[in-house]
Amino acid sequence: MAGGNFMGADEGGSEYPGKLTRYVALTCIMAAMGGLIFGYDIGISGGVTSMDPFLKLFFPSVYRKEALDTSTNQYCKFDSQLLTLFTSSLYVAALIASFVASFVSKKRGRKVTMFLGGLFFFFGAALNAAAVHISMLILGRILLGVGVGFANQSVPIYLSEIAPYKYRGTFNVLFQLAITVGILIANIVNFLTNKISAGWGWRISLGGAAVPALVILISSLFLDDTPSSLIQRGKSEEAEQLLKKIRGVDDVDAELKDLVEASEASNKVQHPWKVLLRVTKYKPQLILSTLIPTFQQLTGINVVMFYAPVLFQTLGFKANASLMSAVITGAVNVGATFISVYCTDRYGRKVLLLTGGVLMCVFQALVAGLIGWKFGTTGVVATVLPQSYAILVVLCICVFVAAFAFSWGPLGWLIPSEISPLEVRSAAQSVTVSMNMLFTFAVAQVFLKVLCWMKFGLFIFFAAFVFIMTLFVYFYVPETKNIPIEEMSRVWREHWYWKNYMDDVDAKEVV
Repeated sequence: MAGGNFMGADEGGSEYPGKLTRYVALTCIMAAMGGLIFGYDIGISGGVTSMDPFLKLFFPSVYRKEALDTSTNQYCKFDSQLLTLFTSSLYVAALIASFVASFVSKKRGRKVTMFLGGLFFFFGAALNAAAVHISMLILGRILLGVGVGFANQSVPIYLSEIAPYKYRGTFNVLFQLAITVGILIANIVNFLTNKISAGWGWRISLGGAAVPALVILISSLFLDDTPSSLIQRGKSEEAEQLLKKIRGVDDVDAELKDLVEASEASNKVQHPWKVLLRVTKYKPQLILSTLIPTFQQLTGINVVMFYAPVLFQTLGFKANASLMSAVITGAVNVGATFISVYCTDRYGRKVLLLTGGVLMCVFQALVAGLIGWKFGTTGVVATVLPQSYAILVVLCICVFVAAFAFSWGPLGWLIPSEISPLEVRSAAQSVTVSMNMLFTFAVAQVFLKVLCWMKFGLFIFFAAFVFIMTLFVYFYVPETKNIPIEEMSRVWREHWYWKNYMDDVDAKEVV
């Protein structure tokens, strides 16, 4: 059957000599820390927007609706476009910045792009911490977004290019692990700062983003660029020495030869965007680079993660209880990501995506049922929510988060970063980042309003999307386990559907 195409990844192709060195492991860990800034922001935003002092100062109408009007429909009490603009403005900035980052990454290297990401994020954190007006908050969020756009464009590519191909999945998943750690840290910070009676705890929460920014800033100063990037910029001798260093052997001729050939093909392409969009043989990469991040956001995960405190508060939890529940889901997110770290290169990407998809679909539907059972379509609860109900809701959300954390979370970044040839890799990664940010923005901007309109049906909507994307994975996503990144074209040539797009058209014909 077509959908059963789990490709024998170890058959054919090159076997590059080398070993997993301590240097490359440390390098990948340091680079993956770029995920901290994205994760911290996802976690911090929802917590801050559930803090009364923050709402009183910047969103007084929301505060009055949430705290003073006890008759308000539970589905609608946080509905404010200005409040969601605070959260989602970052993602518009990240979307635009990713296109600029694509150019910087190709011309100046992955290392410089990561450094700039940390720098922008640092200044955004400082501005948010000092904010006295909503305009300062939004400007700070825009700077944070530029930082996220640069980091998310460069870090996954960096990890895919520098890691040995047999360990590429494991090390790339570290990026998602860093995102989950950032979310957990942010949830803990929110829980603690909300207890500050003077009411300025939100400034610590927002200003705390400077810490992960410094982590990536300092880390990028000590990193080497990738061999692919060095060769692409005419530094072949430096790339050869780096290959020997990161592979732990002197015999790197075969891998170097493939990288040089890929670079020569890349240098023939002066307009990678035009090539990516027009050349038929790049259609599989373009389609997957577009759909995978889109599907990743339509799982509803960011609704849970950056609105978790607000969501739990909407379900009737007290402020501190809602923040504590967000800490629990954050911890589950981190723990479950280790499943992906262990399994990605052992069992493959596809089996994790399928397993995670089934679990997410089931438990998203259960969350919808539980919310509908207690709140119905009116959003009004006549009695205090029992503890058993609260525990059941948190448990279902935790299973959903865990399923995402070992599947679509890390693999939504890994697969797009490893499937494209060098000549269009930066452009394709920009497509991935921009689509991710576009749909993150859309979900963030409309979630509270759509929750008010669709009620518990919103979670059924997300469950339906998870079902659709699981079918898409079964039929159209090939297995990329243990395939050298420069030989990924054979994945497409052996796939039952994508092989129809493989031809001999030379990219330079489109330049």
